Amino acid sequence: MALGTAGCQSDQAGVGCSKAAPRVKDVEHHAVSPHMLTCFLFTLPTPLHFIAVGKNKKLSKGRGQKKRAVDPFTRKDWYDVKAPTFFENRNIGKTLVNRSQGLKNANDALKGRIIEQSLADLNKDDEQAFRKFRLRIEEVSGRTCLTNFYGMDFTSDKLRSLVRKWQSLIEAHQDIKTTDGYLLRVFVIGFTRRRANQVSKTTYAQSSQKRQIRQKMFDIVQRECSSCDLKELVAKLIPEVIGREVEKACQSIYPLKDVYVRKVKVLKTPKFDVSRLYELHGGSSAVPGAEDSGAKVKSGEFKEPAALESV
Repeated sequence: MALGTAGCQSDQAGVGCSKAAPRVKDVEHHAVSPHMLTCFLFTLPTPLHFIAVGKNKKLSKGRGQKKRAVDPFTRKDWYDVKAPTFFENRNIGKTLVNRSQGLKNANDALKGRIIEQSLADLNKDDEQAFRKFRLRIEEVSGRTCLTNFYGMDFTSDKLRSLVRKWQSLIEAHQDIKTTDGYLLRVFVIGFTRRRANQVSKTTYAQSSQKRQIRQKMFDIVQRECSSCDLKELVAKLIPEVIGREVEKACQSIYPLKDVYVRKVKVLKTPKFDVSRLYELHGGSSAVPGAEDSGAKVKSGEFKEPAALESV
């Protein structure tokens, strides 16, 4: 095959070359046009260093069977949640957890869960719906979750309804420790009210009066909370004993109204004791699954087995 300087006919026409690629020895001994050289280079096999390295995504598409959709609720179990005995309604609801499998235990996933419940549901009193109690799951007995007090708070609409014009708002918080080792932070709120036969429209307290009222709040909270255990403290929070004591003590400084313990926060808890938790729930006999009744074992005389003739 002879190659001239004029190139192939397709090169002169300005279209792609349809002829077979020239041999290497012909290219070496004859002058070749740029178009002919391009056609020759594209017919060579692709070098290895030009091949893309990696996963071919097209190969994985449409291969194999699709994953079967499984309802996640088939792997879960329902557990009853019980409140301590200082509430009237003990059965407060149910909670869901994945079934125990392998090294994952369902009881470990349940412990530590926080459940927020209204006092209206706990004590069947609609007037106490603005109080929210937080209960923490500390032990699981069978299919029953045993909870303990973990805090108290007010609803947002109740707090906003207390704030009004022409009066002073006084707040205080105090860290106290109960006799059974719970470290709590207690928040108290109060508002000034009109005196008898008052002519002025406003009921603003002076800064010195606010300091005196706040000091009274500190003293009463320390006295009422540090001298009782957690169960007795919750019994004082429900009927608002501390708020009435503060209102009575501050009457000589400035008349107050709407005095509440608006929030209780648990900062630190003592070492967990199962027997103490069972006492809060009415004893181990009242907790289902707390005591396992085993079969009675009969004691008999020990008989030595006969020796084997051959091993």
